[in-house]
Amino acid sequence: MCSRPCSLLWLVGWLLCFQVKPSELSCLAFTKGPGMGAPLRSVAVVVRTLSQLWGVPMIGVNHCVGHIEMGRVVTGAKDPVVLYVSGGNTQVISYSMNRYRIFGETIDIAVGNCLDRFARILNLPNAPSPGYNIEQMAKKGKVFIDLPYVVKGMDVSFSGILSSIEVIAKEKLASGECTPEDLCFSLQETVFSMLVETTERAMAHCGQNEVLIVGGVGCNERLQEMMAQMVSQRPNGKLFATDDRYCIDNGAMIAWAGLLQFQNGQTTSLEDSTCTQRFRTDEVLVNWRT
Repeated sequence: MCSRPCSLLWLVGWLLCFQVKPSELSCLAFTKGPGMGAPLRSVAVVVRTLSQLWGVPMIGVNHCVGHIEMGRVVTGAKDPVVLYVSGGNTQVISYSMNRYRIFGETIDIAVGNCLDRFARILNLPNAPSPGYNIEQMAKKGKVFIDLPYVVKGMDVSFSGILSSIEVIAKEKLASGECTPEDLCFSLQETVFSMLVETTERAMAHCGQNEVLIVGGVGCNERLQEMMAQMVSQRPNGKLFATDDRYCIDNGAMIAWAGLLQFQNGQTTSLEDSTCTQRFRTDEVLVNWRT
């Protein structure tokens, strides 16, 4: 949303379009974090304004929890190990004792950020998205190029891989030793193998047989294919994934998570209706699950 006035007009316009009265609203859900500061602040200000104007309670939602709950309700996953992969986050998560516990995560940049930055190195367009363009080029790759494979326990690291492939791209593309398609293929295979490995380790540790992939990178069909191969080799293994309608950030996931919180007695006071770029997944009380 470009500005607070635009956000307010947009929201009121939709209420009029669907003939919904403010008195019919149970709560107003908004993203408390994590995310980029400017849009988080803009939306928080609008929600505070409308909450006081209409007398409707606010619900501050964790962005990651929104992804997880949208994935669960859409796919029907019961108790999965969650792989949350996007441009800003990379986490392996499992539910335990009213929290989404983080079993592993990136120690530097997110996998989506790694892919997006490499797309810029290759001068790939942003439309429809850099990650999607890498995915399509990777399908045409034929030569696998060795890249650093960095798994540290349950955590992963992508910054060194990005630095390495940038150097390789300059050298090998100039000499004709490989193509951009080969580099995209090699990058995807490497980083996705790391994610599959850590996810499988979490499954073994938690004794779970379901995997749910959420987040923007979760749209990638090759990631889904690799994860499906791993899951199929485990007893009663099941993979749950969605397409870009639900993987990519959307308002419905925040609304759904906010409704779950509201139905279980959670609201956000005016004093606590701040937003933060650092809001850990495991900070949220998940009292709607048993």
